[in-house]
Amino acid sequence: MMTKAPQLFSTLPPQEVIVKRVPIETQAGAAGGSYIPPALDASRPGVFFINLKDMTSISKYSLKTLTYHEAVPGHHFQIALNMLQTDIGLMRQNASFNAYIEGWALYSELLASEMGMYENDPWGNLGRLKAEAYRAARLVVDTGLHHKKWTRQHAIEYFAEATGSTQKEVTSAIDRYIAWPGQALGYKLGMLKLVELRAKAQQALGEQFDIRAFHDLILLPGARPMSVVQADVEQWIKAQT
Repeated sequence: MMTKAPQLFSTLPPQEVIVKRVPIETQAGAAGGSYIPPALDASRPGVFFINLKDMTSISKYSLKTLTYHEAVPGHHFQIALNMLQTDIGLMRQNASFNAYIEGWALYSELLASEMGMYENDPWGNLGRLKAEAYRAARLVVDTGLHHKKWTRQHAIEYFAEATGSTQKEVTSAIDRYIAWPGQALGYKLGMLKLVELRAKAQQALGEQFDIRAFHDLILLPGARPMSVVQADVEQWIKAQT
């Protein structure tokens, strides 16, 4: 991915990202995969954590998509570059806007597919499709719990049937969605907005459209509400036409 990244990105984070297992003492309550940002002074690299608490719940064919989401070009590119923008202030260097951050990570999974990272790898592509189904089901569950007033058990049963995930994985996910209303919705809604804005820019600019400049526009100003991202893209288009 890092070899191919310059085709789509003109600015790459200089900070390294490394892979580690989730510490045994905290793995029971941790997610299957997660990303920890580098230190602000770059004294510590970014870390892509993988949870090995239950190897029967981890499918090898899902690891590619998980890696593109959590590390490169997902959370590591977005958060590491965000932290380098010292002119936006400490709060915005560490800002957390869910639809933007998780939307970028899902958009990164799409980019990986567009870059040919699943070429001649039907199992890896199956992992990507499974992740898509998971996110679609999550939209239903989040809405079901907080708008339709589903019970916890109803949500668990639906999610297990829709995703084929293990009972342990489903139960911890549902408890997370109960405690954090709207967070699961943010992933897909943010990603859809990024795809929409890219298509709008491509249509408006035609041959002038530069995907690398578009990604700089999305990433370098830092995390922000999607309404601000949309305004930035519209202003960028207007300045070039």
